[in-house]
Amino acid sequence: MAQEHFYEVSIQWTSDRKGIISSPVLNHEIEVATPPEFPKGIAGIWSPEHLFIAAVNTCFMTTFLAVAENSKLEFQTFHSKAIGKLEIIEGKYMISEITLMPEVKLTNISDTEKAERIMHKSEAACLISNSIKTNINFQPIVQ
Repeated sequence: MAQEHFYEVSIQWTSDRKGIISSPVLNHEIEVATPPEFPKGIAGIWSPEHLFIAAVNTCFMTTFLAVAENSKLEFQTFHSKAIGKLEIIEGKYMISEITLMPEVKLTNISDTEKAERIMHKSEAACLISNSIKTNINFQPIVQ
């Protein structure tokens, strides 16, 4: 695998505090807006804050799937919820913490310790988590 990769994303302002993000290599566009917690924010539309937290959660899932496959871990379901905390620190807004709550339901309960190791290995290897200064509060559940 090459050591460098580039990902192109464009944004086009549409109206008010809204725009459309797209990439020349992806099939779908996403409408984005200022979240409703800010002046003139718009409810019901993906915000940069949602996308940031989604990037961490998505990266964990894709890393987990790769590590689980390579480790031959059999599981029935995977689900993960992530909650980001936005606050003012040293006079600036930042997402200071993301609580990541992945849950995996195993095919064989005897794989519990293996699954826990894979979850922690996946969290440590997630390139998005490793690229940000936000604290990740990791709370995995194995069933």
